[in-house]
Amino acid sequence: EESAIRRREREEKRAGTGKISLSTHRQNYILPLTYNNHLNRKPYDAAGENEPDYVEVKFQISFKVLLWEKMFWGNGDLFFAYTQLSFWQLYDKEMSSPFRETNYEPEIFLKFDTDFNVLGLTNRLITIGFDHESNGRGGDLSRSWNRIFAVFAADRGNFVIALKPWYRIPEDDDDDDNPNIEKYMGYGELLGAYRLKKHVFSLMLRNNLRRSNKGAVEVGWSYGLTTNL
Repeated sequence: EESAIRRREREEKRAGTGKISLSTHRQNYILPLTYNNHLNRKPYDAAGENEPDYVEVKFQISFKVLLWEKMFWGNGDLFFAYTQLSFWQLYDKEMSSPFRETNYEPEIFLKFDTDFNVLGLTNRLITIGFDHESNGRGGDLSRSWNRIFAVFAADRGNFVIALKPWYRIPEDDDDDDNPNIEKYMGYGELLGAYRLKKHVFSLMLRNNLRRSNKGAVEVGWSYGLTTNL
């Protein structure tokens, strides 16, 4: 049986016909209706901006492009990736439906194909890269940080699990507009996913591993409408 990761790689290679082609990086999706009754309103108050509504649209666009294939003795592919996550106050007609926040995240990383067993799973790839994330804002609303990360992905049949640890590159106190973000975002995340026909069920876990514990749990279900959507 073809593994989930190998099938994904085959689909990506088939996606483009030229030497340079775009392929999916993270999930591309749109959530027409999201509700968040615990928005952080302090930055908007400090910047003198109107407080956002609880209801909005959330969508993500993410792609990658292969820059250099098989850099080291037939292995090691260099990629550039870009992800954009937007929160759109579409239903706030009084304020002309502004974008509350858009996070821009370019990455560059090396992906190495592997094939060894770990706890009954087969580790298919190891990735090492650099990640910058920013909301493109200035003043009190500016947020950005830089990370070095790694990804260890293994699978068995239609089940995939990926561990992604990261290290935040320190900044000077005067330049740091995201102090102590690792206390909230933690130092990595664990993702598991299972494909059942066209359905993909996923679970993401993140934790700061501190006494003052903070983290996140995300449960996902996605369904392919067509081959390309």
